[in-house]
Amino acid sequence: MAFVFSSQFRSGIDSLKYSKARSFWTMMGIIIGVAAVITIVSIGEGIKTQVGGQIHHYGSNIITVRTSQLNIGSGNGLNNTNALSGLSVSGPLTVNDINTVSSSLGVSESSPLTLVSGWPTGDYGKFKDGFAIGTSPDLPSLINQSMQYGNYFTSNDNNNYVAVLGENAALKLFNESVPLGRTFKFRGHSFIVDGIFNQFSFTPLSQQADFNNAIFIPNQIAEQITNNTAPTYEIIARAGANNKISLVAKNINQALNTTHGGQSDFTVLTGNQNLQSNNSILDLLTKLIAGVAGISLLVAGIGIMNVMMVSVSERVREIGIRKAVGATNRQIYSQFMVEASMISLIGGVLGVALAYFIELCILVATNFKPIIPWQIVVISGGVSLLVGIIFGTIPAVKAASKDPIDALRAE
Repeated sequence: MAFVFSSQFRSGIDSLKYSKARSFWTMMGIIIGVAAVITIVSIGEGIKTQVGGQIHHYGSNIITVRTSQLNIGSGNGLNNTNALSGLSVSGPLTVNDINTVSSSLGVSESSPLTLVSGWPTGDYGKFKDGFAIGTSPDLPSLINQSMQYGNYFTSNDNNNYVAVLGENAALKLFNESVPLGRTFKFRGHSFIVDGIFNQFSFTPLSQQADFNNAIFIPNQIAEQITNNTAPTYEIIARAGANNKISLVAKNINQALNTTHGGQSDFTVLTGNQNLQSNNSILDLLTKLIAGVAGISLLVAGIGIMNVMMVSVSERVREIGIRKAVGATNRQIYSQFMVEASMISLIGGVLGVALAYFIELCILVATNFKPIIPWQIVVISGGVSLLVGIIFGTIPAVKAASKDPIDALRAE
């Protein structure tokens, strides 16, 4: 039995070697489908891991407050909130909300993130590649970010025109990495550079913004130079060491609900809730896109079936000769099933290899780290083999049912 199977296996492999080009192009659909599914899932897993790392980086007692009225936005530049969160703010948080959060029972420190539109002007013209953020002295502590040069502004600077820059913002405004004491113009006012942040490895709870391009100014100044029209898209707060985070979040929620007249047009999230919220959205998008990519496996299966049907037609005399010398229908069926399965399995293996190559390219070209779960590799390989078996059945049955006399008469 083992000898018979081995003979059928070798016969199937020999057939693939005989028509290498056709076999490769038949595999291409499987290769692309498997690589696409694995790559999409790995990117989704990488994003979830990155977001989880950000949340844990801040600590387990961080609470975020956001507006619930968010719409998908588009565009570029400082006048677009998409630069920060991929969302445009239609109902921003207010100064009153900022004060309410900071004074809520159990909150040890808090900081708003307020978007200020406009383009700062430095020694090299207008800076259009970044954005300006109005915030508080508590921000570095809340996001565990240290200074590279100079000092971050304190509560004594809340009414002063001072700024702290991200690394890239410093270089693009002044073409130097330590422009301490230098001034730049922003919305008709001169701001003095007090400090430069160390490089941000990621932006707080955002996948699109880059705080290395950001300019940070006191929130009171941000409100003053915009006549209190600057939108606050997020407030970050920390629960005190002796306070339960869920209880503090509840206090914030109740306080905001009171000031909003019972209208819950805001969202209060703890670290775990932030993680769950991001993961649920990413899981949905990943499954949707991976499902679309998986359709290519179905198309590839149809391609395998068509090619195998052509192969059966071309090899009618071979089938007739094999049957004439004693080959059974089962053996003929097995031979063609092996060919279809090998096309699909080899395509699956090459697809996995291509997915790992794409992951390597992403790692080399970007700072993003996709993660390929071993489960998706096994599932993709299994599905590719299953596609070959399913779509190879009809050609194999057709080959096995050939009458040996009619097959030998065929030209």
